[in-house]
Amino acid sequence: MLSKEDFAVIRSLSKRGVYLKDIAVELGVHPKTVSRALKRGSAPQRQPKRRGSKLEPYKDKVDQLLQEGVWNAMVILREIQAQGYSGGITILREYMAPKRALRPGRATVRFETEPGRQLQTDWGKLATEIAGERVKVHFIVNQLGYSRRFHFWGTDSEDAEHTYEGLIRSLEYFGGVPQEVLVDNQKCAVLEHPNGGPARFNERFLDLAHWYGFSPRACQPYRARTKGKDERMVGYVKGNFFVRYRAFESWAHLNQLAEQWLAEEADPRMHGTLKEVVAERFGRERPCLGPLPARRYDTSYRETRQVGWDAYIDVRGNRYSVPAQLVGQTVAIRMDLEGTLRVYHGETLLATHLLQNVRSGWVGVPEHHARLWQSTLKVERRPLEIYEEASSWS
Repeated sequence: MLSKEDFAVIRSLSKRGVYLKDIAVELGVHPKTVSRALKRGSAPQRQPKRRGSKLEPYKDKVDQLLQEGVWNAMVILREIQAQGYSGGITILREYMAPKRALRPGRATVRFETEPGRQLQTDWGKLATEIAGERVKVHFIVNQLGYSRRFHFWGTDSEDAEHTYEGLIRSLEYFGGVPQEVLVDNQKCAVLEHPNGGPARFNERFLDLAHWYGFSPRACQPYRARTKGKDERMVGYVKGNFFVRYRAFESWAHLNQLAEQWLAEEADPRMHGTLKEVVAERFGRERPCLGPLPARRYDTSYRETRQVGWDAYIDVRGNRYSVPAQLVGQTVAIRMDLEGTLRVYHGETLLATHLLQNVRSGWVGVPEHHARLWQSTLKVERRPLEIYEEASSWS
């Protein structure tokens, strides 16, 4: 290949009238090479060698995974590494980047529900001060889809019983029941939700749904945007209520302030998307809600216990009395969220106690043990002559 110096010689000799053939002999090249150089006006440019991409043999596999809905670059990297790919993730991401615009489902179409149709529920948590101590507050937010009116309740747990209690309190706050309740895939509501298949709901959550007359509905897995309205309200509560109120005297005080704040701040607000006052919009939704049941659903913890020989049962580290006739039998217990313990045999309520700290000692009712004391106090009677005979022998 001609160098820049070679071309300088060609151009100089050509200007002096030297024949192309003689210039070619001088440089040891073909005359046509000299002719092309003069026509081009420069030495030929070196073209950089194109290196084959390490990803090239695996692009078909990458495209296949993208079509199947796999867009996690690390997951794809592991797949093609198993087939022999030795490159890095950067080149893979560069290949995927222009294709992401074609990803199905990237755009979210806002879904508006008709009045009384749906309620969305979600949990949030943060640390705050209650009774002078730093504690973690779990709060459940329940929001009506049409009016965007919401209610929240703070407590110390996100388990099934507290989830059901929080939902019931919100229904009572709204004064009615929507047609369906949309939940996340938490185990207290959804036991299993396979992709593409129907959700399998928790039996007790189904019982709650039947009691209040709503249809349970679960979000699609990995589709958090389905419940985006309510998730935004979790952030709204954190950034407004828990910024305004930073310390509480008790859990009851927290929830009292919560409902006051809802009435004074949240309900009268102008909704940014709807451009309408939430309370006014709820006025149109309220008549579309179903009625509350005549009796409240019992959200108590439900367990069983074996009654000991002394007619006591063990509950959360302490002991509580039951009627003596139940010694050795199995009883059902219910512990409500307010701290009341109820003991049942079948459907019969046999005992009620307030749950006590272990340091407070055993909790007993004298009447429960009257039967045991009666059997203990029975004394065998003997004739006095027996004692007289014994004294005479001595």
